Amino acid sequence: MRTLLTTLFLVFSLSLFPAFLPGIVVAPAAAAEGFIPNGASPSFADLAEKLLPSVVNISSTQKMEKPEDFPEMPHFPPGSPFEDFFEEFMDRQGQGFQSLPQASLGSGFIINAEKGYIVTNNHVVKDADEVRVTFHNDVTVEAEVLGRDEKIDLAVLQVKTEEKLVAVDFGNSDVLRVGDWILAIGNPFGLGGTVTAGIISAQQRNINAGPYDDFIQTDASINRGNSGGPMFNLKGDVIGINTAIFSPSGGSVGIGFAVPANLAEPAIQQLIEFGHTRRGWLGVRIQSVTEEIAESLGLEESAGALVASVTPEGPAEKAGFEPGDVILKFDGKKIDEMRNLPRVVAETPIGKEVKVRYWRDGEEGKTSVTVGELEKAEEEGLLETGPRSDAKKSGGVEIESVGLTLNSISSDDRDENDIPDDIDGVLITDIEPLSEAAEKGLMPGDVVVELNQKAVTNPQKASDIIEKAKKGGRSSVLLLVNRGGDVRFVALRLKKD
Repeated sequence: MRTLLTTLFLVFSLSLFPAFLPGIVVAPAAAAEGFIPNGASPSFADLAEKLLPSVVNISSTQKMEKPEDFPEMPHFPPGSPFEDFFEEFMDRQGQGFQSLPQASLGSGFIINAEKGYIVTNNHVVKDADEVRVTFHNDVTVEAEVLGRDEKIDLAVLQVKTEEKLVAVDFGNSDVLRVGDWILAIGNPFGLGGTVTAGIISAQQRNINAGPYDDFIQTDASINRGNSGGPMFNLKGDVIGINTAIFSPSGGSVGIGFAVPANLAEPAIQQLIEFGHTRRGWLGVRIQSVTEEIAESLGLEESAGALVASVTPEGPAEKAGFEPGDVILKFDGKKIDEMRNLPRVVAETPIGKEVKVRYWRDGEEGKTSVTVGELEKAEEEGLLETGPRSDAKKSGGVEIESVGLTLNSISSDDRDENDIPDDIDGVLITDIEPLSEAAEKGLMPGDVVVELNQKAVTNPQKASDIIEKAKKGGRSSVLLLVNRGGDVRFVALRLKKD
């Protein structure tokens, strides 16, 4: 498995200067709904002919800045012929470097013919000085970037032209089924209007590209330059935006990914209206509910989103949420797993009061929360976290059942580990090698704030809580751990005697 993963990479720009990330290639995919009539040969010719004029090729350039590290020009006597020579030489060098542009190629599609709105990927036009759009008839015009969204890799452009534009509509990506036919059109390797076909291979893929990963997977041939291109169903509706491919070489191997239309369309409308997105915000840091965590909290199933920390003055704090709560339903939508909550909250209108069901202290509770604005919280620095600490210290109370050694926090510990005065708990000073605590990433210098949702301020109390859980027949204990302001829950199995 390790050998396989190390051979894969992610190309996010399908451009002449792609950005590489381990595991995946940012290219697109395709999807569709419908069936080929019985007895008919599978031809997409009529559909392709209709859709090709709506797909555009996008090129962007970014000029390199003039180097600032040239040596200073030597000093010559006034009137020396060398003075003019060196001045001319330095000017030519600066102009030469400044005129070398970087180029990026991608795809896009027209969504409003009257106003000239075009959708593509953010990574196709990011940091570009100039963006140009080439239509199906080879006419090229300059485009303006109206807005970009890095979280789901989208950008909206606008062109002003006398050309007759043909727009396409978004379809409902939620009704797609694995096995549906799809059509992808784009600009692979700069070749222009290229059509490929395939099926939907899988849905709701998480490729760790962003906080709202919910990709459609396809086997349609997708390559460099397809980024930002549309994925059509057999009705000719856009049901995805091709964004990434999984590949060991940078070329298509039949694993492509597209942003679903139902996730992209609200963000696109916000980019057009505001120039940026306006997403809902709850003000909690969450993590998955594992089977061990569910057992330690008394939950029957490992579902929901576990609240690890609550942002001060955020919507969740004002609604009374606490670390250790498990959010089960938000605005009537069941949260089957942690990754569902960020998207549900993001798509909720800002200022809306919604009902939330949660689990606390072994029973279900209900409350209401007024949704805030994510972008505003980011501007105010409410989402920032402190640095991670890896300082070590010896001594303390050894608790063999969880493989940890704990100690009280001294003033020196706070200075060495950057622990604020308002953080109380016990300090992890040592971890048993190859223990579950080590496997789950705990480190000396971490602060255990709670054990089984009870605050701990000295190592003996922590030991007593763990011993009580063991005698009560519990198979695991739940730790709330703070590392440099980054708070999370960790469930550790109790060793049997």
